Amino acid sequence: MTFALAIAVALLGAEGAFSAEACAGMVLIGELGLDGRVRPVAGVLPAVLAAADAGAETVVVPRVNLAEASLVPGVRVIGIRTLRALVARLRDLPPPDEEEGEEGTPPQPNGLAARSRARRGDLDLADVRGQAEARKVLEVSAAGGHHLLLTGPPGCGKTMLAERLPTLLPELDHDAALEVTAIHSVAGGLPTGQPLITDPPFCAPHHTASRAALVGGGSNRLIQPGAVSLAHRGVLFLDESPEFAGGVLDALRQPLEVGEVVIARSGATARFPARFTLLLAANFCPCAAAKNRDCTCPPSIRQRYLARLSGPLLDRIDLKSELKEVSRADLRYDLHVAESSATVAERVLVARDRARERLADLPWRTNADVPGRELRRRFAPPHGALAALDQPLADGRLSARGLDRVVRVAWTLTDLAGKDAPSASEIDEAFGLWQGH
Repeated sequence: MTFALAIAVALLGAEGAFSAEACAGMVLIGELGLDGRVRPVAGVLPAVLAAADAGAETVVVPRVNLAEASLVPGVRVIGIRTLRALVARLRDLPPPDEEEGEEGTPPQPNGLAARSRARRGDLDLADVRGQAEARKVLEVSAAGGHHLLLTGPPGCGKTMLAERLPTLLPELDHDAALEVTAIHSVAGGLPTGQPLITDPPFCAPHHTASRAALVGGGSNRLIQPGAVSLAHRGVLFLDESPEFAGGVLDALRQPLEVGEVVIARSGATARFPARFTLLLAANFCPCAAAKNRDCTCPPSIRQRYLARLSGPLLDRIDLKSELKEVSRADLRYDLHVAESSATVAERVLVARDRARERLADLPWRTNADVPGRELRRRFAPPHGALAALDQPLADGRLSARGLDRVVRVAWTLTDLAGKDAPSASEIDEAFGLWQGH
C-alpha cells in the first residue's frame, strides 16, 4: 500500500517516538514490509509532482524510487531503505547500520509498457527498399504528427516502416519527457537508475488486446493507463489492424479527437493524456496471400475485411498509403537512393521547427494538433488554393473533417518544402495522400 509508510510514521509520532515538528510538511510515499523495509511503489513521479504543486518541500520515497523522484525540481527528496532509518533521521540521530539485502524491485511493467520504451538503435529507414513513396509518406507523418494507414500484401514492408517511424522523430523536450515518464511510472514501467524517458514511445499491442488494454482500465483502487496513453507523445502501432475487435478500434475515436482518455468507475475517475501518432497496418484480405494473384478470396470477402476499419475511424486518418509488391528493378534503384533515418530526421526537425515558430504563442506542438476551428480561422490557405476540393466536397468523397485533415497535411508539406503557406500544389498532394493514391 502506497500510504503504509505515512500511516506508520503518523502512529509513531502520536506515540511520541519523535517530535511532531520533525515530520511537519513532509510527504511520505512507500510500502512498508513486515520486516521494516520500505518497498518501492509505482507512480512515484506523478505523486512527487503533485506534492511539489501543493507546496511540499520534502518528500520521502523508497531508495529504489530515488532517481525517479529526483526528476522533480525544487523539492528535497530523501530515499530510505527501512523505517528504522527514517525514525533515526526524524530523531536527528546517526543512521543505523542497515543490513544489506533485497530492497525490492520496482513493480514489473506490463508487456505494453515494456514494448513502448523500446527504440532500437539498429533500425534505419534505409533498410526498407523498394518503397520510396511509402518512405516519403512516413516522413510526412513524422514531420506533422499525422496518423497513417499502410495497406499492402504481406512482406512488402509495412511493419518495417512502422518500426522505423520513431527513428525519424526528435527527442522529447523536458516537459514532454516528464509527462511521458509520469505515465510510465503509473504503469510501473520505468527502468531503475535512469528513469527519464527522452525518446518518443513506441507501443505495439497485439491484435488480441482488449479494449481495456488499449484505452486503459482496472478497478477503483488501481486504474491503469492503456496503450493509447503509453504511446503518448510517440507512436501507437496496430499491426494487422482489421483483426482487432471492432469495439476496440472504435474506442480510439475519443483519444484521437481530444488527446486524452477518461476512465470512470463507480468509486473513482482517472484522466490520462493520449496524444499519439496512430499507425495502422493492414493486409488486403484475411488469407494474406503474399501475391495478389495467389489470393483466393472473392471481392466481397476482401471488401468486408477492410470494412472492419470503420468509416469514422478512417476519416480520422490523415495519410493512407498502399504499398505494392516490390520488383527487382525497385530494389536495385533503391540501393542508390534510399536515405538513412538520420538524413530524413534532419528534414523532419527543420519542418517541426517551422511549425513550432508558427504555433509559438499557441498551445499546440505540431500541425496535426491544431483544432479544425483554429485551422480555419488562423491558418486558412490562400484564396483559391482549395478550389480543387470543391467537387470532392460536393460529391461526398471528402467530409468536413477530412477537409481539415487535408489542410493540416498541406501545411506539413509546406514546412518540408520551406514555403510560407500552402498553394494549390500542396493541397492537391495532401488530398491524394488522404485518399491513399
